[in-house]
Amino acid sequence: MAGEVGRHLEFCALTGNEARGLELLSENRNLFDEVESPLDQLDFLTGVEVLLQRVALLGHDALPTTGYAGRTWTVAALRAEVKSRADDLAARFDTRNGTTVHTDRRRSRLDRAPLLESLELTLRPRGLDDLAPAEPIAASAPAPAATRTVTAVPDSLPELIVRARALDEQGHPDAQACWARLRTLVTARGHVHPDDPAVGPLVRLRADLLADEGNRAGERDEYADAADLHEEAAGLYDDAGAPGHAALARASALLATAEIPAPDTDATDTTDTTGTDTTGTDTDAAEAKVAALTAAHAAMVRLHEETPGLAPYQEARLLRMRATALGLRLQTSHSEEHAAPVFAEADLLHAFAVRHDLPGQISNALLLRASTHALSGDLPAAVAEIDALLDRLKAQGPAWHLPRTLGLRGRLQLGLRDATTAYADFSEGLRLAADWPADAVGTDRLHGDLAEACMHLGRPDEALRHLTLSAEAHLRRGSRTDAFCAYSNAAQLSLELGRVEDCIALLDSVLAEPDAAAGELDDRLLAQLRLTRARALHAGEDLKAATAEFVTLAAESAGWDDDPGSHAMIAAETAVLLGESGEFGRARQAADQALAAHARAPRYEKVSNCVRELARLQAQQQGADGLADALDLLAVAGRIADEARTAGYEAHGRSLDTALAYEHGRVNAYAGTYEDALTALNRAVALLDERSPEPDRAEEWAEEWAECVRLAGAVEGIYLERPAPALTRIDAAVTRLTAAGHTELTEPLISLAARLRDEE
Repeated sequence: MAGEVGRHLEFCALTGNEARGLELLSENRNLFDEVESPLDQLDFLTGVEVLLQRVALLGHDALPTTGYAGRTWTVAALRAEVKSRADDLAARFDTRNGTTVHTDRRRSRLDRAPLLESLELTLRPRGLDDLAPAEPIAASAPAPAATRTVTAVPDSLPELIVRARALDEQGHPDAQACWARLRTLVTARGHVHPDDPAVGPLVRLRADLLADEGNRAGERDEYADAADLHEEAAGLYDDAGAPGHAALARASALLATAEIPAPDTDATDTTDTTGTDTTGTDTDAAEAKVAALTAAHAAMVRLHEETPGLAPYQEARLLRMRATALGLRLQTSHSEEHAAPVFAEADLLHAFAVRHDLPGQISNALLLRASTHALSGDLPAAVAEIDALLDRLKAQGPAWHLPRTLGLRGRLQLGLRDATTAYADFSEGLRLAADWPADAVGTDRLHGDLAEACMHLGRPDEALRHLTLSAEAHLRRGSRTDAFCAYSNAAQLSLELGRVEDCIALLDSVLAEPDAAAGELDDRLLAQLRLTRARALHAGEDLKAATAEFVTLAAESAGWDDDPGSHAMIAAETAVLLGESGEFGRARQAADQALAAHARAPRYEKVSNCVRELARLQAQQQGADGLADALDLLAVAGRIADEARTAGYEAHGRSLDTALAYEHGRVNAYAGTYEDALTALNRAVALLDERSPEPDRAEEWAEEWAECVRLAGAVEGIYLERPAPALTRIDAAVTRLTAAGHTELTEPLISLAARLRDEE
């Protein structure tokens, strides 16, 4: 992680985000003393030096900053200290290896010129002038009230071990800092374990560290690694004579193993690469996971029964994991019969925790009950449970449970379509989360949830800021896949807001990350990033570059045997771009690929849109010469509409039948066959008149209807030179639209009518 933070600081320096870089440096100040290896330390310090060098070059070398503990630092002083230490580390590496690799690599990073003047990473740009030294607080001024006191990590190794275990028993977030410090000390050369009965043997401490590492891997959804780490920890606990801890580690391994995705399924999301829900196609995977969780729960129950002498906090943890396994089963199956067992286990946990006065587990039990109500579809009951829990937490604690609980309440409010209350809950959760280590209270998810609330409230700029903050928080905790997902969402939102250059710059920076450039990311996530970039290139009118990227993606996605739906949609978009370039032979080949994939995993709307648009482009560019091929494509669209109707599919946007009739009108108009065009447009109007629009689609229906009437009027009045019936049609439409309150839609019709009257 230290090296990744160093590269992030370097990126801030090279993109005009020096102020944000100094903020990140402050947030990661622990990395000056806690790194996993000398190489990680060198990577981190080099990134710090790149940032400080840039800040100094901008004339801010006297600015206060965060550095090594024990003294205050300015940019200039810290830069000198970091340079000395990093130069020494690089020289030692090179001396040992007999090369100059590390020194050369450092020089290369330090000599890089800025990539661009400014890239708004967080959409809350701050300049270095905004980071001016704070005025000292006068002695008479009241100090702000602190919400909690953070106890320093003990210097004494025995005290540190005892503190870490005590905090871990409570589930206290400050345990993380203790384990991190212990991990550094234990792996250091020359470490000597204390001969102190209060801390036990070294094998017990190694087991504790493995268990903590397993927990962190599970939080990053790295379930296979988590299972292996917990199994290894269990063996060491056995060697240390700690059967209770061994049981907890084995239960954790069981739960992690049950969550390992089945082969050929995507662990990162429930949507395909192009954003279409494919949950319904994952039935086999869902059934396999349900079976795995059922087996894991049964194994945990046996483990619980077969392990005597458990301490109360250990027994409570086992009960919580049992309930969690059943909760995950319900979340996967959405089966009503799976809800009652979750309530039963949660109630068992609650009763036990109350009896033994374990406030953290009381909170966990109540949170499980609220979540189960939500998964069962009873959102009001879930909110009632969560409100009672919040009252308890505010009165009795533990306080570190408040941010996550407010996060769940916010998500429930979104489910109830109360975005305003959800926004308030997420904001309060973030405010309280600032008191605790970000990893422990879900700061990354809170930012993502707040972004969703902002979108519901029509605040896209604020949503974009929280998406980037969510990505940064994921990076800091080592969840790179989640971070890249958040960046992908931010890029997509930037594109939707018309910020094409920002979108491309953000994606270029993400795709330049070492693991992305080396293809080490999940291939579908990488494809999503590239796909969004290709769309941005298209929106930026770089048709050649966009088409080349789409063609490459279409070729790669052709090999996704487990996901033909995504290939269908990528190939469909590729066909349209090739059509825009006038390459209709290659466009038809891409469309045929889309159709073949569509036959395996139907994408009625997207593939129909593709072939209709391809038909329009061919008729528009080739006129009568392209009519036959265009009509052939529309015949394909007709077959897709028939298949959709037979399957009972309802389009999310325009009706496939009315859209097809309208496109027949446009294609024939481009080709000069105006009578056929008018017939098709009359059919489109008739089909729309037959459909009663849903209240929430009334505006879209009116827009489509008005456009069909406008084009029919133009064909009839201008090209067929029959202005009288065309004017009758247009005037009637204006009257109808005005009566329905759609006056803004009448302007094109009124303009066309005026033209026809002028030409009479």
